[in-house]
Amino acid sequence: MIYLGLLAGFVILLVSGDLLVRGSVSLAVKLGVPAIVIGLTVVAFGTSAPELVVSVRAATTGAPGIAIGNIVGSNIANVLLVLGLPALIRPTDCNQEFIGRNTCYVVGATVIFMLLCYLGPLEMWHGMVLFALIIVFLIESGRRASQGSALARAEAEEDVDEVDGVSGLPRTPSMIAVFVFAGLIGLPFGAQLIVENATEIARAFDVSQAVIGLTVIALGTSLPELATTMSAAARGHSALAIGNVLGSNLFNMLAIMGLTAILAPVPIPEAILNYDLWIMLAATLALVPFVIRRCLINRLPAMGFVLAYFTYIFFVLAPDRDVTAMVLN
Repeated sequence: MIYLGLLAGFVILLVSGDLLVRGSVSLAVKLGVPAIVIGLTVVAFGTSAPELVVSVRAATTGAPGIAIGNIVGSNIANVLLVLGLPALIRPTDCNQEFIGRNTCYVVGATVIFMLLCYLGPLEMWHGMVLFALIIVFLIESGRRASQGSALARAEAEEDVDEVDGVSGLPRTPSMIAVFVFAGLIGLPFGAQLIVENATEIARAFDVSQAVIGLTVIALGTSLPELATTMSAAARGHSALAIGNVLGSNLFNMLAIMGLTAILAPVPIPEAILNYDLWIMLAATLALVPFVIRRCLINRLPAMGFVLAYFTYIFFVLAPDRDVTAMVLN
């Protein structure tokens, strides 16, 4: 029964997140927001909404291991799996506007996030620092985007059917309201089902909450990003993938974990400090050579990304993982 509850939670979470993204993107277009700003904010935040509600719910209901595991595991999955699988269909172009600067932001945010974790448990002041950084990023992104806002707005108005890889947008104000409110209502309900049933699974298999967060929940909450990038790759828009992943990873670390830490303390398990944070950093740094050279992520490195992800999952599920972490400390 707990597996059905977990599955139902993921279905509700994914459907609700999709409705919220479509409704929010359509609302932003109606208000004349430039398309690039929509991609950096609405789409990135909307596809990260599952991580947000799950992490906040977990931290405030006594399951902080799920919260931190969800964020770290999602960021690893975003780079290795969400970028790897679409590139197997069509090579991902890393020659995009602002891609170098945004990659530097993600690498810098990852280092700061790791430092705060080592100063943990993450508490209110840590969360305020993280959330302040995402505000700075959004202001800077908006300033840069405003330079071409007229062209971006014209492009958005010409094609309201698809914005930054998001299609099937509602057109009327009433349908926009239905999409947004349905998403806002469904997300916390799905998160409650996931956290409660995932906690029961962890107890049944005698594994830590962090392991469940790093694997099952992280993969489940990364499905919106995966669905978006796979759909974009199938339509020949694979260049959208890396932008969405960078934006999502920034939101995960700065906005989502920032808000979570503000609401409730988040202790960092030793295994995550010793292993997973460093794997997250390594996965992020793996993008740097492609960005510097502005080249394609073709099938060969994509296969390496996907293989690395499943090797990592095997490692996380190793029975002696937590024992090893305790010995090292």
